[in-house]
Amino acid sequence: MTSSRKFYRRPDARPDEILDAALALFLEDGIQRTRVADIAARAGISKGAIYLYFPSKDALVLALVRRRVTPVVQRIVDLLDTATGDPRPTLGAVLQIIIDGFLGEENQGVPKILLREAPISPEVVTIYRREMVERVMPLLTALVARGVAEGHIRPVDPVLTIQSVFGPVFLQMSLGNILGIGPPEGGLQALADNHMMILTAGLAPER
Repeated sequence: MTSSRKFYRRPDARPDEILDAALALFLEDGIQRTRVADIAARAGISKGAIYLYFPSKDALVLALVRRRVTPVVQRIVDLLDTATGDPRPTLGAVLQIIIDGFLGEENQGVPKILLREAPISPEVVTIYRREMVERVMPLLTALVARGVAEGHIRPVDPVLTIQSVFGPVFLQMSLGNILGIGPPEGGLQALADNHMMILTAGLAPER
């Protein structure tokens, strides 16, 4: 007797299969040009089955962000919630979390989509801001402000400082994902280490 069990898919595995198919197609063709029917075909299921899990293409994008971005953001939030003393080691640790979570070869898919689609997809910008920027930025600026108040670092503008710390990392992401310019010699880790060495010295209290 021939069993059909090998063709059976556990229902709890289908959302990930759908998201894997959506991610691959969004990277190949972009969000705008990808149809739900295309995602269904890539996942090997019916179009109607997708709507059982995701009511719209925007919901798919949000789910992709939450699957890849939200765990990284939560690690940053947990770190910042417990940070004390000199903020410079904490800023370096946050930078490392971002590199490990977003910039490794196996982790770049969702950041690539966010960078590529942001100029033409306002909903992507909204999702990115809500899921990452609005959660992390207030905590980072508060960290720097507290460091200034406690005398650990020189008097600096917290918002400008955070933009200066993390701006080069996201610029490198843009150079790689949009312009095809690879990381500097030594890779992103070398860039981050050099960046933090300069910032650590630059933020040191005035003598």
